[in-house]
Amino acid sequence: MFAEVVDGMDVVDKIKGVATGRSGMHQDVPKEDVIIESVTVSEYRGDTLYCRSSSLVEEPAITAGFLRFLAGEARKADALYILGDLFEAWIGDDDPNPLHRQMAAAIKAVSDSGVPCYFIHGNRDFLLGKRFARESGMTLLPEEKVLELYGRRVLIMHGDTLCTDDAGYQAFRAKVHKPWLQMLFLALPLFVRKRIAARMRANSKEANSSKSLAIMDVNQNAVVSAMEKHQVQWLIHGHTHRPAVHELIANQQPAFRVVLGAWHTEGSMVKVTADDVELIHFPF
Repeated sequence: MFAEVVDGMDVVDKIKGVATGRSGMHQDVPKEDVIIESVTVSEYRGDTLYCRSSSLVEEPAITAGFLRFLAGEARKADALYILGDLFEAWIGDDDPNPLHRQMAAAIKAVSDSGVPCYFIHGNRDFLLGKRFARESGMTLLPEEKVLELYGRRVLIMHGDTLCTDDAGYQAFRAKVHKPWLQMLFLALPLFVRKRIAARMRANSKEANSSKSLAIMDVNQNAVVSAMEKHQVQWLIHGHTHRPAVHELIANQQPAFRVVLGAWHTEGSMVKVTADDVELIHFPF
């Protein structure tokens, strides 16, 4: 039961087996799947946790909290899935940034403890490659992955492809995901890539400052289309930084979209059991 995992659970919403709440994590956490979206292949028999971490480069407090998570709850899991944006930016696996080595070692320790680790690229770290994946003991997954959990088909993804109203971002995404352009960028000297990345981040912040929140959120039709494409009634994603559980109709049946939160002032995770899907926030 979830009460055995979370201490002081305060349920703020519960609909058809879906619960959202805020709590601290109990020390005696049982075996579970964990998804870290930036922190959620097959069927498992434990509880399932989905959580998110981001901005590890610029926010030492978040990094420290995430490392504690990796050293604690994550090692008690059945599996660890990272849904992108683990890092503020990624300019190549050859970047000697000490934080990258620290994070790789921490994730590898989770993998070495017997917990398989998986990664779906985000919009900030879409260039993360096989070299870092090997170093950290992670398996790279496609941008859309369906899991079978306790009789549920659950689609997991980063979520940026659902924001189809943001035409400018989608055009940019289409360009930077061209294989030939990525190869060209990664062939540049590291110092040049750093300058380009810094300029791109600045341009992105400036562009987003003038966009409405609605434009940068998911498009409902895109959500339904993705769920019907994969024949699922459950979708878990991140990217928008708007943690919530949304009820909708897909495949002519009730369906649920669970949005992971960003690790800014607290941690965020989703726990899936045979009975419930719970969105939880907890202190670092």
